[in-house]
Amino acid sequence: MSPVLAGVLQLLALIAVLALVYRPLGDHMARVYSSEKHYAPERWIYKAIGANPNAEMRWPAYLRGVLAFSGVSVLFLYVLQRVQGSLPGSLGFASIDPDQAFNTAASFVANTNWQSYAGEQAMGHVVQTGGLAVQNFVSAAVGMAVAVALVRGFARSRTGELGNFWADLVRGTVRILLPIAVIGAIVLVACGAIQNFAGIHEVGQFMNRHATAGTQQWNGGAVASQEAIKELGTNGGGYFNANSAHPFENPTPLSNLFEIFLILVIPFALTRTFGKMVGSVKQGYAILATMAVIWLGFTALMMWTEFAHHGPAFDIAGGAMEGKETRFGIGGSSIFAVATTLTSTGAVNSFHSSYTGFGGGIAMLGMQLGEIAPGGVGSGLYGMLVMAVIAVFIAGLMVGRTPEYLGKKLGTREIKFAACYILITPALVLCFTAAAMALDTPANSMTNSGAHGFSEILYAYTSGANNNGSAFAGLNADTQWFNSTIGIAMLLGRFLPMVFVLALAGSLAEQKPVPETAGTLRTDKPLYAGLLVGTIVIITGLTYFPALALGPLAEGLAS
Repeated sequence: MSPVLAGVLQLLALIAVLALVYRPLGDHMARVYSSEKHYAPERWIYKAIGANPNAEMRWPAYLRGVLAFSGVSVLFLYVLQRVQGSLPGSLGFASIDPDQAFNTAASFVANTNWQSYAGEQAMGHVVQTGGLAVQNFVSAAVGMAVAVALVRGFARSRTGELGNFWADLVRGTVRILLPIAVIGAIVLVACGAIQNFAGIHEVGQFMNRHATAGTQQWNGGAVASQEAIKELGTNGGGYFNANSAHPFENPTPLSNLFEIFLILVIPFALTRTFGKMVGSVKQGYAILATMAVIWLGFTALMMWTEFAHHGPAFDIAGGAMEGKETRFGIGGSSIFAVATTLTSTGAVNSFHSSYTGFGGGIAMLGMQLGEIAPGGVGSGLYGMLVMAVIAVFIAGLMVGRTPEYLGKKLGTREIKFAACYILITPALVLCFTAAAMALDTPANSMTNSGAHGFSEILYAYTSGANNNGSAFAGLNADTQWFNSTIGIAMLLGRFLPMVFVLALAGSLAEQKPVPETAGTLRTDKPLYAGLLVGTIVIITGLTYFPALALGPLAEGLAS
């Protein structure tokens, strides 16, 4: 079987499985967030934290819950890393330095999971399992809660109430993420991923089945369970430095395809949840179609650039195999790279710095779109809905009509919230990139010069501010400058957009519904989905094209 055919068959199998679970999972999540019943474990949690799950919140109170919980989480994870050297199960590792502890705490709480350290050489079992893995669950649940609050803003009228943050947080964790993650961990163990609390083992090195004089150290760990929620919650932080390219995390082509499925399943299914909660599944299908067109387009482009690159070495290997695992090949690597950068996952099974110039640019552009196709758990849906608001506004300008979406008028206030949302992340990315390139010390961290070196820094801030977490792998980011500035970019890139999303939700919920007329734009039709795709691509292109021209486009045209 040719590598190209193998890649296409993997893509088709992935689409089939996602289609199979789309409806039941989407309906289940709609029931979870609409239910008034509280299970016994949930009641215990509410009692422990002193929350009343039945109290409705307006958007400022909902936002305070998000920020308070996330602030406490950052502090807890920071302290846990700083005292690691005194904890049992630390595997002899020292406490983490202050700048790196801040960066890691900000990263995992912001659902970014950027890592400027090698996991197996820095973090013991307590920090990995009691700190990082826990944040993989709750940071994902926070994103889902904010998305559901925005959906309620569209669904409700004449009230500013958006639900209860604590109830949404707990339900998302207990009823959605935890059960699927348990099943996912069992599947990964069956595929060969490790799951233990073993210490460090000194093992011999082998080449062609013959022992060499050298040895290396291998860690054990609760890898399968962390890997499952790492992908399911679109987190991305690996137990090992090689991330999902490591055979302990991702042993086989089957586990690779399963991990891609975990990355995509909740973000895609949330469009069904959206449709059910607003009372029109057709609206959910329109959003799904928009996401699917962008995702399939990016996947096809990535596979084409990596398979079709010319040169004797590429022809012998069947494509651009540098930086890719032979057990996954170009097809499995390309699908994974697009899935992880079009969501906020950031896990990698190959090294994006080794992709072709255009291939690296495709991965970067996927993040710069806002990671909305299908995006992170929760963040992809609310990001796409904000873009839907912008698209309706543009359509209204064309015909001279006040824009409406899902029966809500989009006035000056709503458009300002949406505009602020789409401006925050590009401002963070471009300003921090410009500062890093202008100063001598950050530029010394680049492994490469020229266009590729610029791409390393642009990719780092794109990944941080968009809460992705993947890296170009050629940049030494473990410096005070990068740990601090990327940490700030991650926190601002995560929580400032949430401010405007919740403010938009509150404004929409206060409105009375507008009756549909003959002049109302039908937002459940293919024409609108096409308009939405064009809006997303044009806005991103206008924002990032100059920076992309200096980096991946220049490199791709020169090769």
